[in-house]
Amino acid sequence: MKIAFSVNGVPTKLTEKQLKHIYNNHPEMKTEEDRILETVSNPNLVQQGDVGSLLAIKKFDKTPVTNNKYLNVAYKEPTQTEGFVLTAFYSNKLKNRKIIWENK
Repeated sequence: MKIAFSVNGVPTKLTEKQLKHIYNNHPEMKTEEDRILETVSNPNLVQQGDVGSLLAIKKFDKTPVTNNKYLNVAYKEPTQTEGFVLTAFYSNKLKNRKIIWENK
């Protein structure tokens, strides 16, 4: 298990169980563990996700898929002292969701 601190300062866990889930659903993510943690701790922006989750998003010029993709990391912060990653994936563009935090 590894931990990254979110933009809210919440320690956010990335467990082996969630990594397996991510790898099974998004095989292109198998070499991206460090980028998942980097995106949680240093995103370009955070959007409101589904059912109380947050989406940390960071653009990368080069990815295992193609160039210029957004890494989306869905995570939850049930308390101010505990968070956890749900899933992670690359996308071509941002979804039209409420922006919670933006790195300006």
